[in-house]
Amino acid sequence: MAMMKKLLRKIIPKFLFNFYHRALVSLAAFVYGHPSRQMIVIGVTGTGGKSTVINLIGRILEEAGHKVGWTTTFNFKIGRHEWMNTTKMTMLGRFGLQKMLRRMVKAGCRYAIIETSSEGTLQSRHLGIDYDVAVFNNLHREHLERHGGFENYRAAKGKLFVRLSSRRKIINGQSVKKISIVNLDDANAEYFLQFPADEYYGFTTAETTKNWPDKIKLVRVTKINLHAAGAEFEAANQPYKIYLLGRFNVVNALAAITVAISQGIDLVTCGRALEKIVSMAGRMEVINARPFAVVVDYAHTPDEVEAVYKTFQKDYRRLICVLGAAGGGRDKWKRPEFGRIADEYGAEIIITNEDPYDEDPQQIIEQVAAGVVKHVVHKILDRREAIKLAINLAQPGDVVIVTGKGSEQCIMGPNGQQIPWDDRQVVREILGQK
Repeated sequence: MAMMKKLLRKIIPKFLFNFYHRALVSLAAFVYGHPSRQMIVIGVTGTGGKSTVINLIGRILEEAGHKVGWTTTFNFKIGRHEWMNTTKMTMLGRFGLQKMLRRMVKAGCRYAIIETSSEGTLQSRHLGIDYDVAVFNNLHREHLERHGGFENYRAAKGKLFVRLSSRRKIINGQSVKKISIVNLDDANAEYFLQFPADEYYGFTTAETTKNWPDKIKLVRVTKINLHAAGAEFEAANQPYKIYLLGRFNVVNALAAITVAISQGIDLVTCGRALEKIVSMAGRMEVINARPFAVVVDYAHTPDEVEAVYKTFQKDYRRLICVLGAAGGGRDKWKRPEFGRIADEYGAEIIITNEDPYDEDPQQIIEQVAAGVVKHVVHKILDRREAIKLAINLAQPGDVVIVTGKGSEQCIMGPNGQQIPWDDRQVVREILGQK
């Protein structure tokens, strides 16, 4: 199927593909009665942290008394009903997404939060949604081969902000503002701030900020204290405590707080909601804490993997790294980079199968291993055996870090084959946990 799609892209003119995608999304929105027009819709884009930011936003909105629905890479939620995303799609297809939005309307949701991917905008899935709030978190090198370069990748992300020009809504008798929310610490902030909106918010961890335009309402985090159990920090002069690990999760929390401020939610409510969140499925999820730690994370770009390793480096004796890389011809440049980063931070490096698709998984392993020059590499095709070896190598005070899949529920093999899989469950089975 993947080969057929690639062939069709080569032989069919681009404008016909664009027309096809636009026609489908228009039909899907029509069939389901344009459900996004009946809710306040928040779109979140960026390379990393989108799913976490959406879950944080959603929990804050719920704490404030709103009924919420959301779609992310790892979970779906409509009101009280929450379940895992097993589709292997960050942004659902046109009909699936519109159906989900219609279900949210029927459930009485006031807010819908949509993880909006570059692949989704490339296929015009966002055009069937009237967004009210657009959130940009960060941008790293990713999907460059698919988009034909970084500039095109960034432009695909920017299409979410273009949708702030969609029709205005009246909900419960009140006009809904179009709001742009941007991470000012990211080098691409100015690009995302150029799109028209009614209000602009910028969040930052910088102690001093450059002279941003007066139109931007700044939300700054200060006094960050990172530790092995989470972090404490202040934002808008309000103290916060979170149990999510790493500096990047402070930024994710800050993004959610900024969205809440834009919606008139008080800071005490934000803090109360954030402090209730103990973990995110497959996102820096600690499966075992003592005598050694085992952590599962979705990190699938070099920047994300390095951020994970840095988070644990200071608190643990050794890092035992289990990693791989996705196949399907996706961003092959990342493979030796993964190896290089593991070589820099890890004491033991185990390279294994991830999602090979139609590629030779052993060849992918060799390409990752090419980045390792200082350490002996364990190359183990069987992912379960790789994780088992890592756990067997672990000693008190060590941390085993398994990256690449997080809470995903399958391994993608050739010809679209989906092999049931869950890194977290495999770790528990090897450790003898229930």
